[in-house]
Amino acid sequence: MSITVEGPIEVPPGLRNVVVTETRLGDVRGDEGFYHYRQYSAIELSRAKTVEDVWFLMYEGRLPTAAELATFSDTIAPLRVLPAEVQAALPAIAAAGSAFNPLAGLRTALSLLAAARELPPVWDADPVRRKADAMLVCAVTPTILAALYRLREGLEPLEPRADLSTAANWLYLVTGQEPTEAKARAIEHYLISTIDHGFNASTFTARVIASTGADVVSAVAGAIGAFSGPLHGGAPDRALASLDEIGTPDRIDDWVRAKVSAGDRIMGFGHAVYRTEDPRSLMLRDIARGLGGDLVDFATTVEQRIVEVLAELKPGRNLYANVEFYAGVVMSLCDLPRAMFTPTFATSRVIGWTANILEQSEDPKIIRPSARYVGPPPPVAVPIDRT
Repeated sequence: MSITVEGPIEVPPGLRNVVVTETRLGDVRGDEGFYHYRQYSAIELSRAKTVEDVWFLMYEGRLPTAAELATFSDTIAPLRVLPAEVQAALPAIAAAGSAFNPLAGLRTALSLLAAARELPPVWDADPVRRKADAMLVCAVTPTILAALYRLREGLEPLEPRADLSTAANWLYLVTGQEPTEAKARAIEHYLISTIDHGFNASTFTARVIASTGADVVSAVAGAIGAFSGPLHGGAPDRALASLDEIGTPDRIDDWVRAKVSAGDRIMGFGHAVYRTEDPRSLMLRDIARGLGGDLVDFATTVEQRIVEVLAELKPGRNLYANVEFYAGVVMSLCDLPRAMFTPTFATSRVIGWTANILEQSEDPKIIRPSARYVGPPPPVAVPIDRT
């Protein structure tokens, strides 16, 4: 897409509804409650395919054949193993700070990986090398995050297993137990559904950095920084914490009204794009019901009543449960600790980030918007003395 303009263009705050480029990777149709990866419904892919299938699709533009999937999976498996330099640094990274910050640790470890493997700027790399670097970053991200968690808990990190899928490996690396097929598949549904989602803040950040010609890890590290904000990827554990605060069904109304009265955001509800129910939330609610249990029953009761009360207090806003609400429920049912909810999201979204980085690296133009200056009018003479 090429548009020539004379002078600055006024755009809405947050660049809302501003089209900044063209992409072949997918789109979000907020009014329809629909989003897609390439030419396929993301939800249908989540229900029918594996993470490896969709990873291949995002990179190659088509679903793999059985032979291609086997080759792709065999290529990924050894990439999950961390270089010795990164393994040696993980204990210090995990111990840093008074509180566990897995995304900060991931940024640090990936930066070391880039140095150890001498990842070149995408500007200097050919498409084959760019893709290889992207696959490496995606493959090691779960290994790093799980190792940091286990080290912080006083446990030994585990080696990834070549016989397990991406989803099953994640649960194994974090919990130390090989997951049941039902739990591995439940997490796989979630991982696929969160691989990509339009030009969200972290994806746009990754593309801005990639447009400078920087290496893949630099772009991913920037995306992680954007993603770490509670208004972006940091809500699954907060949504589950809301269920803890509510406690019992009879407290739902008072809790919601108090939150709205105080001007607080209700985590897990509302979305910047969707004006209908979030299709990811609908799918995850079905997955949660399939797993069953008291937590699921309580969550569905809370969801229904919160939507009703919000419709009363904020008429016309169309506020429904978003992906974070049931994501926390599903991850909890699959034995993941709350500290690893947002990192779980990161293990899938890194595939979308790198797909966007690869696409952006095909464009030689740097992303360089302008800002409108609103400070004191210049020029003001610089004072010479200090009296």
